[in-house]
Amino acid sequence: MPPIHFRLSIAGVGTHQRKHCNAARMEGQILNHGELWGANCMTSPNSKPGAVRALFTAVLVLFPGVASAGWDQLNLPRGVTPYSNTVYDLHMLVLWVCVAIGVVVFGAIFYSIFKFRHSQGAISAQWHESTMVEVLWTTVPFVILIAMAVPATTALIMMEDTSKSDLTIKVTGYQWKWHYEYVNEGVGVFSTLAHTSNVARQLNSGVDPNTVENYLLEVDNEIVVPINKKIRFLTTAADVIHAWWVPVLGWKRDAVPGYINESWATIEQAGVYRGQCTELCGKDHGFMPIVVRAVAESEYQAWIEKKKAAQAPAATSQVLPDSSQPDSSIAQRQ
Repeated sequence: MPPIHFRLSIAGVGTHQRKHCNAARMEGQILNHGELWGANCMTSPNSKPGAVRALFTAVLVLFPGVASAGWDQLNLPRGVTPYSNTVYDLHMLVLWVCVAIGVVVFGAIFYSIFKFRHSQGAISAQWHESTMVEVLWTTVPFVILIAMAVPATTALIMMEDTSKSDLTIKVTGYQWKWHYEYVNEGVGVFSTLAHTSNVARQLNSGVDPNTVENYLLEVDNEIVVPINKKIRFLTTAADVIHAWWVPVLGWKRDAVPGYINESWATIEQAGVYRGQCTELCGKDHGFMPIVVRAVAESEYQAWIEKKKAAQAPAATSQVLPDSSQPDSSIAQRQ
């Protein structure tokens, strides 16, 4: 049998885990002759876990690219609406305020540790309290909080203002699909997971999900909205609690049965924007994608007219009686 080699993904652990090595080695025989990530059995009785962890930490500090992602993946997205831009700007303001506070506080700590260390003969001052210090550490945080509260309150007021909207879309969550009703236009569409993704997700489907474009983020019916128009979203549900979330819009709203939440968005850039249900709503919770297509006003109106024309025959067939059957009232009079 070929030798078994174990590869560590994190630092080694103490000797109390050696009793698991036999099981790990057995599993290693199955997984590519023992290339077992994080097996923790590489440590010998003479190894020093603390030194291994220190070395591992030093590598991550000196080479942060090994364990870091791009800034756009770590930070909030700016988004494509005034709402999301306001949230982003407020987030960055508070972040840099926190960074400045951290620099001042930790700078003072490190300076004091270095400047007044015992090896240099420093003797600590013998005092118990200082009115000036107490006033400062009470007043400064108060001023900082008030300064941050002003833009935060302004943002919150703006976020809750759904008035003067150009159109209203009612979003209803179902297990496991969405229904969109254009209240002002009399148009409604159901949106479910695209067939390609639905097939690929099935067990033993024979389809590699990596070959499916926008896997689990594609739908059969997109919702189409105009750019530079204030859109009012009414969010509710018909069965259980869902949550409607498109990250670039800057907000997420719960869809609660019997209750309507209001939100709004003015999309400033044309494009296709994707999201998902973010409230655990049953076994197919992970298969409720959202796709919003933002287009020019003329293209939006053309889409609305197309939907109205497609839904008109269905509505007519429900209203008109079947001509092959006699009218019951006429039959009674005869």
